Amino acid sequence: MKKILLSAIAVLALSTSVMAGTNSQTGCGLGAVIIKDDSTAIMLALQATTNGTSGNQTFGITSGTLGCKKTKLVMNERAEEFVASNMDILAKEIAVGHGESLDTLAELLHVQDKATFSASLQSNYNSIYTSQKVEMADVLDNISTTSL
Repeated sequence: MKKILLSAIAVLALSTSVMAGTNSQTGCGLGAVIIKDDSTAIMLALQATTNGTSGNQTFGITSGTLGCKKTKLVMNERAEEFVASNMDILAKEIAVGHGESLDTLAELLHVQDKATFSASLQSNYNSIYTSQKVEMADVLDNISTTSL
């Protein structure tokens, strides 16, 4: 009985902290929820490592928990994971209108005409990346409304 009670308390404690904000540099996930200090590169690395090695970021993205915001239009989990993991490089490649990550995103979204897709994203860059702290869910939502 004690184990069940302790488990229930632990779940409640974790679920309340799961709604905390995320770090814009490492994204959402258990690492960003547990490790609040993001003032040094070491702490950021610990956040990212915790997010990546335990596989919780994927769960958070698809479920909208662990500080992750779920997209309005669910494209597919692989695209969500890819954008979450490659936000910076995608921003650069969308700005120039081409790149390997941009091609990969087009494949994950099953886009037939990659050239038109890339050109559309490039011309709508400011509508996709609305701020420096834009989140993955917003980027995907903005991509879906501007180019798909």
